[in-house]
Amino acid sequence: MTTFIEGFVPYQGEHCETTTMGNLMQFAGVRLSEPMLFGLGQGLGFIYWDSKGMDFPFIGGRVKVDKLTANLADRLGLTVNVQETSSVDKAWRNVRSCIERGIPVGLKLDSYYLDYFTNKVHFAGHYAVLYGVDDEYAYMADTRQQGGLVKTRLTSLASARNAKGAMSSRNRSFTLEPIDALPPLVPALRESLTKNAHDYLNPPIRNIGNKGIVKMSKEILKWPSRSNHFEHDLCLTALLMERAGTGGALFRNLYRDYLKDCADRLEDPRIEHAHLLFTEIAPMWASVSASIDRAGRSGNHQELQQASNLLLEIADKERAAMELLL
Repeated sequence: MTTFIEGFVPYQGEHCETTTMGNLMQFAGVRLSEPMLFGLGQGLGFIYWDSKGMDFPFIGGRVKVDKLTANLADRLGLTVNVQETSSVDKAWRNVRSCIERGIPVGLKLDSYYLDYFTNKVHFAGHYAVLYGVDDEYAYMADTRQQGGLVKTRLTSLASARNAKGAMSSRNRSFTLEPIDALPPLVPALRESLTKNAHDYLNPPIRNIGNKGIVKMSKEILKWPSRSNHFEHDLCLTALLMERAGTGGALFRNLYRDYLKDCADRLEDPRIEHAHLLFTEIAPMWASVSASIDRAGRSGNHQELQQASNLLLEIADKERAAMELLL
């Protein structure tokens, strides 16, 4: 038997967590643009993550997983009902009961196990929305890049939900209460800008935020000795930075567009200046990932020196922009 949620219309987005929240919010009665969701969720960040157990460093351009949703709920007064369990059966009952009651469900997943993902890389911080089920398949709403409305086998979904490792949660699912009205947006915009800037400029450790970009500029020069599969590691890193649901330029395109919205609404010259800086910063990130890709394909280590120099320029510009937003 097939059960679909009536009236479910997919939200078109680039990034998985904002697309998922966009889907849930739209169904609950409110639609905001994806840059607005990303910015109000204080989404901009940076992490250069490397440890002994990793094949190659991970580069992220946003706040840690689950935090964006929590920030967005906090900023907009949304009620998010979260469920986690170590039991696969209970996890399935949790989401099945929501679908039967006509409520779409946000899921946190390891994208490696999902049938519709063509790039098979373990990433347990992926999000999508479940809006229908039958005896064999789960019907999902994912990002535009992944196909929008897609389906995966229930067995694959169970594996994706129950995955272990970095960024994973125990079969995490979440729903949104209906939204009567949002609070006034102007104070929410101002607060999100200030808090995001503060967190970005004051990271708890040196591989996060602005300091993390400076660290990457040094570490990138060590990549030839760090990698056992040079072409694969660098080309994959470049792909993940530019195309893996980041909205391009390691999330900087989304934040640039958010700053444009804020500048238009708040008419504050500091925000306008920060927006202009991010219009310069975003293509620089695209150039960094292009250099990394070319280094992987050609073996030319000079490309990494070029990326390193660019990263220092980016760090300076982002610091200046975030200081304006404080």
